[in-house]
Amino acid sequence: MNLTTVFDILLVLKSDLLTLKKIEPHDIEEVFEIYSNDNVFEFCGIIPKHNKETVKKMIGHFERDYLKKMRIKWGIYTNEDRKLVGIIEAMDFNQKVNMVTIGYFLAETSWGKGLATEAVRLLVEFLFTQVKVNRIQAEVMPPNSKSKNVLLKNGFIKEGTLRQATLWSGKGIVDLEIYGLLKQDYENIVY
Repeated sequence: MNLTTVFDILLVLKSDLLTLKKIEPHDIEEVFEIYSNDNVFEFCGIIPKHNKETVKKMIGHFERDYLKKMRIKWGIYTNEDRKLVGIIEAMDFNQKVNMVTIGYFLAETSWGKGLATEAVRLLVEFLFTQVKVNRIQAEVMPPNSKSKNVLLKNGFIKEGTLRQATLWSGKGIVDLEIYGLLKQDYENIVY
């Protein structure tokens, strides 16, 4: 795993539809729109934030976590209007088994447009081809069918359900489905 590629400089990832790049303080309105919406976090271990100052501090925490090499968050921006419509992240870089966990969420107004699927595709391509990971995984609450579909469209395989396996903020102890994608499987995916 080449963590230098991840943490030396926050790379911009781009497709015809989207750009994944650093979230800046001037994105506060869009970030607040996402984090203050209870529906966005219905199936996440994140408690919605209804205070704009709290969200403003969170943007600083994104930078702090990146500098500590803990996790990396990209804003998901549409190329058409350059608006931040979501956030995608890579975390839990496990060098012993060459694995990383990803997560993502979109503003509710951007649901159902294929944007999460495209953002995951971009991130998966980056992680396999440039970072050289062998395994990417995601954890999904069982009722979150939209997120599961995003992963399945990107070639992930449901590997199982961990029953009452983790404590998620605001949700208590929850079941999680694990979806995984190996590099050898990725090489056979046709988009």
